[in-house]
Amino acid sequence: MTQHAEFTIPKEQQTPTWIKAQRMAPVRWIFAHAARYWYLGLLMVAGAIGNASLAAVVPIFVGQAMDVLLASPPDSSGLGKIAIMIAGTQIVRGLLQFGRNFGAELIGQRMERDIRHELYVSLLGKSMTYHNLQPVGDVMARATNDVREVNFMFSPGINLVIGSATFILMPIILAPRYHPALILAPVAFLILYVLALWQFLYELNPITESVRKAFGALNTRLAEAVDGIETVKGLAQEDSEIALFAEKVRTFRDRSVRQGDVEARFFPLLLMTLAQAGGLYHAIYLFQQGYLQVGDIVAYFGLLLLLGFPTFVYLFAYSQVSLGVAGARRILELINRETELDQNIAGHDQTMRGALEFQDVHYAYPDDDVTLENLNFQVQPGQTVAIVGQTGSGKTTLAKLVNRTFDVSKGVVKIDGVDVRGWNLETLRRQISIIEQDIFLFSSTIEENIAFGKPDATPEEIEDAAKAAQAHEFITSFKKGYQTELGERGVTLSGGQRQRLALARAFLTDPRILILDDSTSAIDSATEDEIQKAIYAAAEGRTTLIITHRLSQIRWANTIIVLRKGRIASIGNHEDLMETSPVYRRIFS
Repeated sequence: MTQHAEFTIPKEQQTPTWIKAQRMAPVRWIFAHAARYWYLGLLMVAGAIGNASLAAVVPIFVGQAMDVLLASPPDSSGLGKIAIMIAGTQIVRGLLQFGRNFGAELIGQRMERDIRHELYVSLLGKSMTYHNLQPVGDVMARATNDVREVNFMFSPGINLVIGSATFILMPIILAPRYHPALILAPVAFLILYVLALWQFLYELNPITESVRKAFGALNTRLAEAVDGIETVKGLAQEDSEIALFAEKVRTFRDRSVRQGDVEARFFPLLLMTLAQAGGLYHAIYLFQQGYLQVGDIVAYFGLLLLLGFPTFVYLFAYSQVSLGVAGARRILELINRETELDQNIAGHDQTMRGALEFQDVHYAYPDDDVTLENLNFQVQPGQTVAIVGQTGSGKTTLAKLVNRTFDVSKGVVKIDGVDVRGWNLETLRRQISIIEQDIFLFSSTIEENIAFGKPDATPEEIEDAAKAAQAHEFITSFKKGYQTELGERGVTLSGGQRQRLALARAFLTDPRILILDDSTSAIDSATEDEIQKAIYAAAEGRTTLIITHRLSQIRWANTIIVLRKGRIASIGNHEDLMETSPVYRRIFS
């Protein structure tokens, strides 16, 4: 299955094509990943067979020991040999069991690593339209907990399934050595067990799916409450948030209890006791007929006791496998979600001049009314254009069409005469910087945040960019200067400080097109004067789009575009628009 992606990763880091081909079926996709580690699977299976086989020899040796004890006189040396054999086989069994567990655990851990990487790469390749509609909390639940469930599906899930399956086979394989008829009880158990297991999984699978969905909804509510904690506290809505969260917790609890209810009615537990009782009665009957010795009965019943391990662990193992499949299905829902943006790796790859043109551009968000309609304008390289309009007129959406954060619904956006969809996406975005009002800073040092767009920048370059953005003075006022660690999203800084760091980040990358989306809204007047000089200097020689309501920024623009309800109401300079545009005069007033 071919999918679009917003960026291309090195070939050696990509998920193999034959695994991608299995993404439509969760089980096939999981085992396609596991097939990469087939040698560990062989270790797991070999260890499981060896473990069960050596577990089965214990009741056989015990039966032989019983016959020795009942002999007259007892052969004490024979008992010693049997004891040594039991001890030796169980030491080997311990090693084989370790190999089984080691193989399963290593497969599970490597699967978790590979699937998490595949999901992370997929999420980075999705468009902003996709991310705007996908709750962050649900994405985090799938990327962490659901991926972890796939790990647990193998270890201990499938590990116990394979291990205990071999335990079920041992009584069937070894019972005929005492009498062919003794195979009846374990075979009857196996047939009824498979039927009961099928019914159990049929009932359990939709429940585990609902449990995973409930956990995703719970995590989404938690993420929203924590992310919006300032709003919650500012409006004194702690109690209502607790009530909403409690409702999500109750839903998750009720579905988990429902899962536990199904598991508690696991019918094979009854089948096991009936098989053991029936098999023992059958063996005693054959003993009375002279077909068996006492040691044979002891050994046979010991083999039937092996059915206890698979019966009890299957209850947990199959629940874990069901949770793993449900988790894989939720992960694939994210990975398989289509995005229309593509990096276009073979696209136009040149240094920009900065000529910008909108030709009959329309844009509508998914399942929403048209946001922008019939936009037509041109910007020459090096020009500064101010975009003004009332809230909701489409100013920010227009800016995001330039670097293909969004793609036009109709029409063409061109840079240097080339449709932006014809550009190599990485080349396009590396030469365009957008500074928004809502600044995002990472939980790292100030230096790393400024250099995010240019990781190989020297300290001198970073400092020059900070000075240009009027950020150097407040940075050096911190004890650790440029090595100061910022809190998540830069919460330890004021709004003005965050915006100056964003300006420094943009100045450092030296973009050919600079877009300032109300980027000085949180800066005081004194600082704004200095930053205006920096922006004015930065705008020299590059195309600049300024979305703002500040007269000081609007006036020095070469051209002003006035938007109203997604359409261009008028275009011109400040003086012309004050005379000819009622919409502009109203905004200006």
